[in-house]
Amino acid sequence: MKNLLISPSKMSLSASQSAIYQKILEQVAPLSLNLMAVKVERQPDDFLAWCHELLDVCVNRINRDLMDEIQFKPLKKVISLLTLATSVTQLTMAKAAPWVIYQEFINSQAQCHGLEERLRLLDFVSKLKASTLGELSVEDRLAFVGKHTNDHDTALYNFDVQWFGQTKTAKGFHELLSVNPSAFDDALSKIPDEGEVTQSQFADFVGSFMVAIISTGEKPSLVVATRLLAMKRPDQFVTISSTKLDELCQGLNIAKLKLHDFEAYWTDVIGTIRTMPWYSSEQPSDESELALWNNRVVLMDLLFWCDEEHAQPVSYTHLTLPTKRIV
Repeated sequence: MKNLLISPSKMSLSASQSAIYQKILEQVAPLSLNLMAVKVERQPDDFLAWCHELLDVCVNRINRDLMDEIQFKPLKKVISLLTLATSVTQLTMAKAAPWVIYQEFINSQAQCHGLEERLRLLDFVSKLKASTLGELSVEDRLAFVGKHTNDHDTALYNFDVQWFGQTKTAKGFHELLSVNPSAFDDALSKIPDEGEVTQSQFADFVGSFMVAIISTGEKPSLVVATRLLAMKRPDQFVTISSTKLDELCQGLNIAKLKLHDFEAYWTDVIGTIRTMPWYSSEQPSDESELALWNNRVVLMDLLFWCDEEHAQPVSYTHLTLPTKRIV
């Protein structure tokens, strides 16, 4: 165990990885005796594998019966830091990944992240785009924007509509959407159906979106806006949520993004994504890869850490049960 704990000091870590590692060591101190009692045979030689190994120790192998109550707080903190480090490292790796590596990683996360279910949602939404939001049924419209209701019949909506970010807490947005969906149709019309979206087109979307949202009394938020953008063009936009903001910014090595900073989203987030080899790769001829390529940017969601319960179909088949899903 001692060798496992100190091994990252011999690895080549990024600044963010090094900072997280130092924080982990600070929290490990009061757990040292408990951790030393865990037998460790695997000694990873890279930081991502190290995070997975120590996570497994902290979640599944440490003897909690021998821990004092005061130790559970640092244990929880260590687990939180390790999940952060995992996401940051996976995002960092994606910055240099060619398409073949990126799509292999996405496929490796299929079960944990519910890839098949996510693709069913994206395929369903892609067929809605032939109509305006105003022409859609209420249920289809809410599927597009990411809000689940009891009226979503699982025979038709055999996916969680809240994958890739949910908007259910944006009350003003939903009030306006219900009475005047054309306000958001106007914003979405600024984004072309194909081809690379330009900064000018994005700015036109933002202008129309802000006019609509400000009329509700709410502050324009990237949470709602990026859900709309990503459903319109999943090959161009990734969704933003408060739960994954730190990981995203650290993984992309950009300044901390504010949820109302549309300019930084374009220049820092989208600008960085467009430098990644997998983003500018040619459209694959292999049919099995095409669905991933057509949704390649929004599928960055699969670069974030998840636990074994992440893809359990609880939120649309058993609405009364809690979910640990990170959206």
